[in-house]
Amino acid sequence: MKKQVSIIRKKRLMEYLNSEEHKCVTHKERKTIFCDKNRILLCQLCSDSQEHRGHTHCSINVAVVEQMEKLLKQMDSLWKRIGIQQNYVEIERRTALLWLDYVKLREEMIRKVYRKLCPSLNEEEDQHIECMRHQSNTILEELRKSEAMIVHERSQLVGVYRELMTMSQKPYEVLLLQDLDDLFRRSELAANLDMQQGMIPRLGAHPNPGLTARFNSFRVKISFKHLIILSYTSIIPLDIRRLHENTCLDSAENHRASWGKSFSTGKYYWEVDLKDYEKWAVGVCNSAWIREGNYVTTSEGAFILECLRNEGHYSLITRRGVEHYIEKPVGRVGMFLDCEGGYVSFLDVAKSSLIHSYSPGTFHCAVKPFFSVVYT
Repeated sequence: MKKQVSIIRKKRLMEYLNSEEHKCVTHKERKTIFCDKNRILLCQLCSDSQEHRGHTHCSINVAVVEQMEKLLKQMDSLWKRIGIQQNYVEIERRTALLWLDYVKLREEMIRKVYRKLCPSLNEEEDQHIECMRHQSNTILEELRKSEAMIVHERSQLVGVYRELMTMSQKPYEVLLLQDLDDLFRRSELAANLDMQQGMIPRLGAHPNPGLTARFNSFRVKISFKHLIILSYTSIIPLDIRRLHENTCLDSAENHRASWGKSFSTGKYYWEVDLKDYEKWAVGVCNSAWIREGNYVTTSEGAFILECLRNEGHYSLITRRGVEHYIEKPVGRVGMFLDCEGGYVSFLDVAKSSLIHSYSPGTFHCAVKPFFSVVYT
């Protein structure tokens, strides 16, 4: 189709140039030369004249090809940018929906933990929920402002693209004689501007002193005697994780993994220092999940909190790919294990803040404390 259109447009240009009314008025010759400086069509004699001799000339066919190539190149560049911006818009909308779902689930999780372990700490529970709701509303407003900004930037790109499209469809004789310098300048400026990217929402840590004290009443010392090297990209399967779309993980890395003795009854609390590591996984797992010298191919049997990092961003995720929009702990992470309850909870020790708790009844088997970090 493009080839046929080009043939027709060239035929029309030749008819235009061969018509009597468009021949050179001075020399009555057909115009075959294009003067780039004055943006006019010339016959050969005018091209050789004193007036135009010092200007850059080329054949009209060559000028048409060059002008169209420049137009199409600008359009292609803008079209790619528009596509990227549209992707950012869709990411921002999905993030807002995920955010609302996450805050709702987190509120339910917090209430379950307090009512199971600390039913007397109603005031601390209510303060935590109220603070989280306030933060959530503020962040949701910021997400919507970010989306509006991206939509505005995309509409500006679309406007310039449409101008280029309109110009590319004009007859060749009009296209050649039109001064497109301003349009090209605006197009290049739009194509090279830094793009507004979507924000990654994060809830701030909220202190839970009563809950922390309750956890510490079950403190034990865990001896991580076993050590193997596991190779994986993420313990959480990549096809089900709901990570931010900008996250692009590297190929499988070697991780130094270790675990302690098995627990089948009772309640236990311990801590692991992770301040020197960017990517790690902590929690509990059953014996069947650990296979020495093998690759991690499933998260079944592992009940963990995993921290992934890529291009300056991090993600905290748990089983079934739930991403946690909260601050990453910068030091020690505490784990509370309730064997009868069948769940494990995670604590940001430095801020005495609850990170996440698996639902009661998540597992019904003996489990071992587990942690792994990137091996260097």
